[in-house]
Amino acid sequence: MKKIVMVCLGNICRSPMAQGILEYKLAQKNKEAYVDSAGTSGWHEGERADSRAVQTMKKYGIDISKQRSRPFSRTDFDEFDLIFAMDASNYNDIISQARTEADKQKVQLILNLSYPEKNLSVPDPYYNDGFDTVYNLLNEACEKLADLI
Repeated sequence: MKKIVMVCLGNICRSPMAQGILEYKLAQKNKEAYVDSAGTSGWHEGERADSRAVQTMKKYGIDISKQRSRPFSRTDFDEFDLIFAMDASNYNDIISQARTEADKQKVQLILNLSYPEKNLSVPDPYYNDGFDTVYNLLNEACEKLADLI
Protein backbone atom coordinates (compact mmCIF):
# COMPACT_ATOMS: atom_id res chain seq x y z
CA MET A 1 0.00 0.00 0.00
CA LYS A 2 1.29 3.45 -0.91
CA LYS A 3 1.99 5.80 1.97
CA ILE A 4 1.67 9.53 1.31
CA VAL A 5 2.28 12.53 3.56
CA MET A 6 1.12 16.08 2.83
CA VAL A 7 3.28 18.82 4.33
CA CYS A 8 2.73 22.53 4.95
CA LEU A 9 4.10 24.93 7.57
CA GLY A 10 1.91 24.46 10.64
CA ASN A 11 -0.14 21.40 9.63
CA ILE A 12 -3.41 23.13 10.49
CA CYS A 13 -4.66 24.43 7.11
CA ARG A 14 -3.30 23.22 3.77
CA SER A 15 -1.86 19.80 4.57
CA PRO A 16 -4.86 18.62 6.64
CA MET A 17 -7.10 19.75 3.78
CA ALA A 18 -4.94 17.85 1.27
CA GLN A 19 -5.02 14.75 3.46
CA GLY A 20 -8.80 14.89 3.77
CA ILE A 21 -9.35 15.48 0.06
CA LEU A 22 -7.06 12.64 -1.01
CA GLU A 23 -8.60 10.21 1.49
CA TYR A 24 -12.06 11.16 0.19
CA LYS A 25 -11.06 10.74 -3.46
CA LEU A 26 -9.42 7.38 -2.83
CA ALA A 27 -12.56 6.13 -1.07
CA GLN A 28 -14.70 7.31 -4.00
CA LYS A 29 -12.47 5.37 -6.41
CA ASN A 30 -12.29 2.27 -4.18
CA LYS A 31 -8.51 2.68 -3.93
CA GLU A 32 -6.34 2.30 -0.88
CA ALA A 33 -3.39 4.29 0.40
CA TYR A 34 -2.29 5.48 3.81
CA VAL A 35 -2.45 9.29 3.90
CA ASP A 36 -1.10 11.54 6.64
CA SER A 37 -0.09 15.18 7.05
CA ALA A 38 2.62 17.08 8.88
CA GLY A 39 4.12 20.53 9.28
CA THR A 40 7.67 21.79 8.84
CA SER A 41 7.26 23.66 12.13
CA GLY A 42 6.08 22.34 15.46
CA TRP A 43 4.21 25.52 16.37
CA HIS A 44 0.79 23.85 16.45
CA GLU A 45 1.82 20.33 17.51
CA GLY A 46 -1.16 18.43 18.90
CA GLU A 47 -3.68 21.06 17.80
CA ARG A 48 -6.69 20.36 15.61
CA ALA A 49 -6.96 21.81 12.11
CA ASP A 50 -7.86 25.50 11.86
CA SER A 51 -11.63 25.92 12.32
CA ARG A 52 -11.89 27.71 8.96
CA ALA A 53 -10.27 24.73 7.23
CA VAL A 54 -12.64 22.36 9.04
CA GLN A 55 -15.66 24.46 8.00
CA THR A 56 -14.52 24.71 4.38
CA MET A 57 -13.99 20.98 4.14
CA LYS A 58 -17.33 20.27 5.80
CA LYS A 59 -18.98 22.33 3.07
CA TYR A 60 -17.56 19.82 0.55
CA GLY A 61 -18.60 16.78 2.60
CA ILE A 62 -15.18 16.01 4.09
CA ASP A 63 -14.53 15.79 7.83
CA ILE A 64 -11.02 16.74 9.00
CA SER A 65 -12.04 17.68 12.54
CA LYS A 66 -10.20 14.75 14.15
CA GLN A 67 -6.80 15.46 12.60
CA ARG A 68 -4.01 16.64 14.90
CA SER A 69 -0.95 18.65 13.90
CA ARG A 70 2.45 17.01 14.07
CA PRO A 71 5.89 18.07 12.89
CA PHE A 72 7.58 16.46 9.89
CA SER A 73 10.63 14.44 10.90
CA ARG A 74 13.48 12.59 9.23
CA THR A 75 11.79 9.28 10.02
CA ASP A 76 9.00 10.30 7.62
CA PHE A 77 11.43 9.57 4.79
CA ASP A 78 11.46 5.95 5.97
CA GLU A 79 7.72 5.77 6.57
CA PHE A 80 6.36 7.37 3.38
CA ASP A 81 6.68 6.66 -0.34
CA LEU A 82 5.59 10.13 -1.47
CA ILE A 83 5.99 13.48 0.28
CA PHE A 84 4.02 16.43 -1.08
CA ALA A 85 5.01 19.96 -0.08
CA MET A 86 2.49 22.79 -0.34
CA ASP A 87 5.01 25.49 -1.26
CA ALA A 88 8.67 26.12 -2.08
CA SER A 89 9.57 27.01 1.50
CA ASN A 90 8.07 23.73 2.78
CA TYR A 91 9.84 21.87 -0.03
CA ASN A 92 13.20 23.37 0.92
CA ASP A 93 12.64 22.65 4.62
CA ILE A 94 11.85 19.00 3.84
CA ILE A 95 14.80 18.63 1.45
CA SER A 96 17.12 20.08 4.12
CA GLN A 97 16.26 17.07 6.31
CA ALA A 98 16.89 14.51 3.56
CA ARG A 99 19.73 12.12 4.28
CA THR A 100 20.10 10.61 0.83
CA GLU A 101 19.26 11.21 -2.79
CA ALA A 102 16.51 8.58 -2.42
CA ASP A 103 14.95 10.71 0.33
CA LYS A 104 15.00 13.76 -1.96
CA GLN A 105 13.37 11.81 -4.79
CA LYS A 106 10.26 11.26 -2.65
CA VAL A 107 9.58 15.00 -2.32
CA GLN A 108 7.62 17.13 -4.78
CA LEU A 109 5.40 20.17 -4.87
CA ILE A 110 1.78 19.07 -4.91
CA LEU A 111 0.67 21.54 -7.58
CA ASN A 112 3.14 20.01 -10.04
CA LEU A 113 0.50 17.28 -10.36
CA SER A 114 -1.87 19.83 -11.90
CA TYR A 115 0.68 22.18 -13.43
CA PRO A 116 3.73 20.06 -14.30
CA GLU A 117 7.11 21.73 -13.83
CA LYS A 118 5.54 25.12 -12.97
CA ASN A 119 6.60 24.80 -9.30
CA LEU A 120 3.53 26.69 -8.12
CA SER A 121 2.67 27.06 -4.44
CA VAL A 122 -0.61 26.46 -2.65
CA PRO A 123 -1.21 29.85 -0.99
CA ASP A 124 -1.37 29.79 2.80
CA PRO A 125 -4.97 30.75 3.70
CA TYR A 126 -4.17 31.35 7.38
CA TYR A 127 -3.83 35.12 6.98
CA ASN A 128 -6.05 35.83 3.96
CA ASP A 129 -8.97 33.43 4.50
CA GLY A 130 -8.58 31.91 1.02
CA PHE A 131 -9.75 28.45 2.07
CA ASP A 132 -12.03 27.89 -0.93
CA THR A 133 -9.18 28.74 -3.31
CA VAL A 134 -6.95 26.26 -1.47
CA TYR A 135 -9.68 23.62 -1.60
CA ASN A 136 -10.06 24.05 -5.37
CA LEU A 137 -6.31 23.82 -6.02
CA LEU A 138 -5.89 20.77 -3.79
CA ASN A 139 -9.02 19.11 -5.13
CA GLU A 140 -7.64 19.19 -8.68
CA ALA A 141 -4.17 17.96 -7.62
CA CYS A 142 -5.59 15.19 -5.42
CA GLU A 143 -7.87 14.03 -8.24
CA LYS A 144 -4.81 13.54 -10.42
CA LEU A 145 -2.92 11.83 -7.58
CA ALA A 146 -5.83 9.49 -6.81
CA ASP A 147 -5.90 8.47 -10.48
CA LEU A 148 -2.19 7.57 -10.29
CA ILE A 149 -2.59 5.31 -7.25
